[in-house]
Amino acid sequence: MKRSARRRLTAAVLTVTAVTAGATACSSGSDSAGTKAADSGTYTIWDPYPQFDKSSAWAKLLDGCGTEAGVKIKRTAFDTSDLANKALLAAQQGNSADVLIVDNPVVSTLAEAGVLTTTADNKLDTSKADPNLLAAGQSGGKTYGTPIGANTLALYYNKKVLKQAGVDIASVKDWKSLTAALARVKAAGKKGITFSAIGTEEGSFQFLPWFWGAGAQLTALDSDKAVAALTLWKGWLKDGYAPNSVLNNTQTTSWQEFATGDYAFSENGTWQLANADKAGLDYGVLPVPGASGGNASAPTGGEFVTIPVQQSTGRYATSQKLVSCLTNSQNLLETDTTLSYVAPTTEVQGKQVAANAELKPWVDAVKAAKGRTSDDLGTKYPKISEQLWKAVQSALSGAQSPKDALAAAQSAVK
Repeated sequence: MKRSARRRLTAAVLTVTAVTAGATACSSGSDSAGTKAADSGTYTIWDPYPQFDKSSAWAKLLDGCGTEAGVKIKRTAFDTSDLANKALLAAQQGNSADVLIVDNPVVSTLAEAGVLTTTADNKLDTSKADPNLLAAGQSGGKTYGTPIGANTLALYYNKKVLKQAGVDIASVKDWKSLTAALARVKAAGKKGITFSAIGTEEGSFQFLPWFWGAGAQLTALDSDKAVAALTLWKGWLKDGYAPNSVLNNTQTTSWQEFATGDYAFSENGTWQLANADKAGLDYGVLPVPGASGGNASAPTGGEFVTIPVQQSTGRYATSQKLVSCLTNSQNLLETDTTLSYVAPTTEVQGKQVAANAELKPWVDAVKAAKGRTSDDLGTKYPKISEQLWKAVQSALSGAQSPKDALAAAQSAVK
């Protein structure tokens, strides 16, 4: 391996660690990985789904795609952050998996480190994927892989609390009407909204819908629009519409607050749907509103199916068949239902809504969503995100005004 490529891989390990430290809605656990079989009839697939064992529908799908392609599958499952680092190490050793399913913010890091092939090289068809979701896997004008599914953020609301406060959810269309609803909820003796503003990637993840909903850009953290978004959150804490616990809330603890039944709203993701039903709440879901109306862009979670660089380029044709099988319409429907993901194609999204009408708000939210590394930010995103969550923490704690906190963040990024 050339020395410059080795340096890129070493730097990439540090970037991956930063991005995945606050990985959203991922399971933990790992299996040990062996060396890729020398037999060309065996293809390795690495994924971040250790919750699915050999008897699962997911594992059987992988085997089925292998049979269809005429090869055997050797599958290894890792925790999300562990998988990214293992992929970088394998690339250094010239022993990458044939197919790698990886958290979408890490795709650009692996691509810039020279780990992944482009769709132009591997002939993978991505034409059916929604452009806003595909953008998370693009860097430098090139596309690396295809999304297997997406999750994102929206507002869960408690119908009982809103009814007691005399709030019609149809009236909540922008920031002004949402804040007015929170005021009425508080006046009725209930609690307003809970979210996660913790000083990690989770805090940035939850702030981004409001940041982007104001029209702000990650390349200008100190813009007037960015200040407006942080001022909104700061005002909610000052007026008692949101609890001070948001400063330390993860998305899990924030959800636990909403599950008490005392809150009108909770910003959270598709991965809480099962918990919402389990809690027995009479709830609804509303996409995060933009400052002046419409649906704000929320950040996308979910994974990309990619094809790493191989010393033997003749393996790409079979790898492409495997990825195409995993992401065809029928298999996407089954997989995304299992993962509680919204499908990355309009065709399969329609099938999901037809099977479960309650997914309609989530499909709308995903269609408005945006990749954190989109706008060709790539490996710049982790540093930007760190300064963003620091600014949120500083402003909400009262250490700095929103304007000063964001000015300091932009200065640090530069």
